[in-house]
Amino acid sequence: MRLSRLLFVTLREDPADAEVRSHALMARAGFIHKLAAGIYVYGPMMWRVLRRIENIVRDEHDAAGCHEMLMPALQPRELWEESGRWERYVKDGILFNFRDRKGSQMCLGPTHEEVITTFVKRQVQSYKQLPVTLYQIQTKFRDEIRPRFGLMRGKEFIMKDAYSFDVSEEKMAESYALMRTVYRNVFTRCGLRFTPVQADSGAIGGCGSEEFMVDAETGEDGIAVCRASGYAANLEKAVSVIPAGAQPSVEVAMHKEPTPGAKSCEALLKLFPELPMTRLLKTLLYKVTYADVDAGESEGIVAVMCRGDREINETKLSNYLNALALDLASEEQVKAATAAEVGYAGPIGLAKHVRLLADSSVEGVKGFLCGGNETDMHYLDVYFGRDLEQPETADFGTVQAGDTVVDGDGKIEITRGIEVGHIFQLGTKYSEAMQATFSDENQKTQVMWMGCYGIGVSRVAASAIEQNHDEGGMIWPLPIAPYAVHLVQMKAGNEEQDALAQEIHDKLEASGVDVLWDERKKVNPGAKFKDADLVGIPLRIVVGRDAGERKIEWSVRTDTATKESLDANQAMERAIRLVQESGR
Repeated sequence: MRLSRLLFVTLREDPADAEVRSHALMARAGFIHKLAAGIYVYGPMMWRVLRRIENIVRDEHDAAGCHEMLMPALQPRELWEESGRWERYVKDGILFNFRDRKGSQMCLGPTHEEVITTFVKRQVQSYKQLPVTLYQIQTKFRDEIRPRFGLMRGKEFIMKDAYSFDVSEEKMAESYALMRTVYRNVFTRCGLRFTPVQADSGAIGGCGSEEFMVDAETGEDGIAVCRASGYAANLEKAVSVIPAGAQPSVEVAMHKEPTPGAKSCEALLKLFPELPMTRLLKTLLYKVTYADVDAGESEGIVAVMCRGDREINETKLSNYLNALALDLASEEQVKAATAAEVGYAGPIGLAKHVRLLADSSVEGVKGFLCGGNETDMHYLDVYFGRDLEQPETADFGTVQAGDTVVDGDGKIEITRGIEVGHIFQLGTKYSEAMQATFSDENQKTQVMWMGCYGIGVSRVAASAIEQNHDEGGMIWPLPIAPYAVHLVQMKAGNEEQDALAQEIHDKLEASGVDVLWDERKKVNPGAKFKDADLVGIPLRIVVGRDAGERKIEWSVRTDTATKESLDANQAMERAIRLVQESGR
């Protein structure tokens, strides 16, 4: 491809709204163009990258016996009501939903569990038709409250979603294990450094899931890892053994202490400098909207105790409560529950309508300080079993660096990652709700066991840049680069350079190596090299003043690139070999 024939416009400065390097570099290079918040046009070179990723995804899924299909982005409300997810997604505010001209409610699909379950249940009658795994590559839609990070969190994005259907839980686990291998192959072939981690299933549901995280300091997600044991989990899911805190040497009767204006742990420690943070228990109040309204009230207030040096994991708490929504209680709700201003909530004397819970970090804590449910007042030297009963207790905490892994002696570190894939064992959640059944060997009706598996195709592209860039621009992994070779001609119109560049271009293209040939006449060499660094095509051949001797300059686009003078034939042979070895 001659660069002069490509719509190619670059920017000198980063866009004002670019928060991460992938967003800034793709925008500067013209790979993406912002149409509105969270909505982007993919330029020609970006589209080539996405097609490369899609082809790798197709190769690995097809090799594993999966079958590609395409489902509609537009979905009727009735399907989502059938699965029981419409209310939650609307409540979360992420579902694009509207009425058509006949008044029927519709949505733009953020995911396709309902559609695929409906499709399969209408096709499958017998166990002889199972197992089957179907997948598609399609645009998805999420009404993000705050789109950010370019392609990392947009309102519209490209996703591969696959769904497996099996006759039993054991067979579902086999399909899940196969897809785990497929995902490892996909991300390895894309040239990414990644970590599979245990994850929360979220609104998708199911009995277990894993995320595939690209290792990146700019990642939105925290990851708890233990190098010694190999443990890795998303912070929403991670568990640990919490270090024990100091205990009081003498048991003292519970008593009130005036704490004027002390609404935080830090302020309380200034009043009680001898008290360790581990003996300071905070109480947070939440407004809960319950998913199972048949079990009681649809909404309620929950108070959760937690050790002062720990943080509440709202995902764990929401899952425990089977909550449709979970929000910190308002100032009015706190006052109604505690009869005090915000900052003085505690477990003793809460209003009767408040459900009291405790994070497992409070277990074993003695002689603690807690809110007095009275403005400017706290209780000190409080004991469970003596002054109040141990509340309903479970793991609601966020893992921290230095915690011990549950199964071993290793210590946990906290790193950052970008989620590019998520796999789920759905079990029978959707098949039971939507009556997706089959006849087994004994002609008895059974529900299908499902799994679902997603890859953010556009996220993979952005993640590759987050891992591979320097001050000059992007550094694409060869398997997914828009072109394999960037052929830079120093002086277009020079007879010797024209002839050699044309020969290199034609021979490489004939050998299956795609080439971007910069033969622009009115662009100086310095600008060409800056553009080449920005675009980040991995292999570079420069045709210059030694063209008459068939000598070129060879380099690989890395942050420590070294340049070599090679014979043109030798350079072409090397390019062909590297491309073949990459599996491109």
